[in-house]
Amino acid sequence: MTDDVLRVSELHAYYGESHVLHGVDCYVNRGEVVTLLGRNGAGRTTTLKALLGLVGRSGSVQLGGRETVGLPPHRIARLGIGYCPEERGIYSSLSTEENLMLPPTVAEGGMSLEELYAMFPNLSERRSSRGTHLSGGEQQMLALARILRTGARLLLLDEISEGLAPVIVRALAHTIRRLRERGYTIVMVEQNFRFAAPLADRFYIMERGRVVAGFAASELAANTALLQQFLGV
Repeated sequence: MTDDVLRVSELHAYYGESHVLHGVDCYVNRGEVVTLLGRNGAGRTTTLKALLGLVGRSGSVQLGGRETVGLPPHRIARLGIGYCPEERGIYSSLSTEENLMLPPTVAEGGMSLEELYAMFPNLSERRSSRGTHLSGGEQQMLALARILRTGARLLLLDEISEGLAPVIVRALAHTIRRLRERGYTIVMVEQNFRFAAPLADRFYIMERGRVVAGFAASELAANTALLQQFLGV
């Protein structure tokens, strides 16, 4: 068993004829939280989609040492990878509990409904509520809970704090810490640096479809100039 759950080499991605990623290189170790930083349009969301084969791609994406370029997205998901998209993608006409019962099992160890309700008490209270009746924060919790139900151990989270009230953002940060303690591996795309900074073990900065820098959380202070240059923080 290798230390790195995910290893990406020379990853290129395309939307039709548009060349969006230009040779992305990165890795994620088992049990880490890694955040992709960058301005809008830097290629962060496209990177998550490329890991799953949801866009045209070339290069190498290894999950647990297995090459996945060339595999269809449903085969990649069954290697234990879960994706929480920015648009959340819940079924608005179904109840909270019906949403949680729908995802397929992709690996052993998916959380039970009881475990999920313990982790997200808001969802327990709203288990019979339709998706359209949930707040934005509750919808985000449901989107995250749904991938935990599948048994995926590598989680790709796209802007999960965006547009949410501070109390919900704090609750999501607490959830991510608990998931890391339970051995999950997490790759986050985040515009909210204040949310991401205390959670991540390592960071990659992206610009124009490339990784331009990578450093550990302990090196944040030493990379202030880079953060200012590429993020304005």
